[in-house]
Amino acid sequence: MNRRDFVRLAGAGLSVPALAEAVVSAQVAKTPPAAAATSPKAKMKVGTQHGDSEPVLRACAAFGVNNICGALPSAKMDDAWSVESLSRLRERVASFGISLDMVPLPMSSYEVSRAEMPAIYLGKTPDRERNIDDICQMIRNCARAGIPQVKYNFTIIGIPRSGTAPGRGPSRYSEFVYAGATQDPPLTIAGRVDADTYWERITYFLERVVPVAEEYKVKMGCHPQDPGVPKGSGWRGVDAVLASPEGLKRFVSIKESAYHGLNFCQGTVSEQLEKPGEQIFDVIRYFGSRKKIFSVHFRNIEGGFLNFRETFIDNGSVDMLKAMRVYKEVGYDGMMMPDHVPRVEGVDSGQGFAFAFGYIKALIAAVSAEG
Repeated sequence: MNRRDFVRLAGAGLSVPALAEAVVSAQVAKTPPAAAATSPKAKMKVGTQHGDSEPVLRACAAFGVNNICGALPSAKMDDAWSVESLSRLRERVASFGISLDMVPLPMSSYEVSRAEMPAIYLGKTPDRERNIDDICQMIRNCARAGIPQVKYNFTIIGIPRSGTAPGRGPSRYSEFVYAGATQDPPLTIAGRVDADTYWERITYFLERVVPVAEEYKVKMGCHPQDPGVPKGSGWRGVDAVLASPEGLKRFVSIKESAYHGLNFCQGTVSEQLEKPGEQIFDVIRYFGSRKKIFSVHFRNIEGGFLNFRETFIDNGSVDMLKAMRVYKEVGYDGMMMPDHVPRVEGVDSGQGFAFAFGYIKALIAAVSAEG
């Protein structure tokens, strides 16, 4: 849909869900299905990672978002990670008619100086061993509490951005332009980390943790490095090995298990590609056909590798209807979660997420109707 048509619809006084449906209808008309008669039925569902507070659960119940990732129970192994506490959390979420499909581990997307468990990324003993033992116990307790999945990051550099750029209407898009970005300070507290060292630390973690996840049948989804950065030079002295599809392929092959895979951020992987509007679909097929996509951050960008902006879901470089068809094609059955909604001054970000929820629900309905 072009900008003129969107403005016309937006000015018609439609509600957010109705606007999303109208936008998707226009996109469906523009993008005919391929071999729809032989397509399997869509299994994915709209989800979110907004947390598990009562206002969030009320909103999700109203919007028909019936599957969620909860908030981080605690940044350390304490009572919040006990089987009893996790069970109470799952039951409280269920009281709203919502399934608690996943919780985060205390391995967030922060730069290493702010990480909950920095020793895991720094390779420092004995804290690394204690932290990994705690992660293993968190996974066991999730299984015992009936929570089937966890997500985590293995980043040292966090999520670099260079600023913002004008977006649609009065909105601002988060932007990363590598050529103009400041790497300040030039090194993180990790110092220089080459690819071999980074892979050693990842492998050490996976060798310890994946067998526990497999034994207790808890899926572990790792988020790719956001954004893609150059190999070798990397960012702030770190060769970020999970910053490319090739690195992600190596990652999922390190420890072969049905419980070791990706929290697949489609926006992030698009940021790692030169031409995401052409290339992202085969990346989805690669990981999806191997059942390595455990959850999806379903967002769009404009641009590509080393020069991109995070757009609204409907006006980036990637045809999101086509992407949804590929998830359906590979039989993906997990959550499709909105992420990184652009900022509109004077407007609560919840409205942007409501638009994204409606758009995702409409896309799922559209590909389901194709047979």
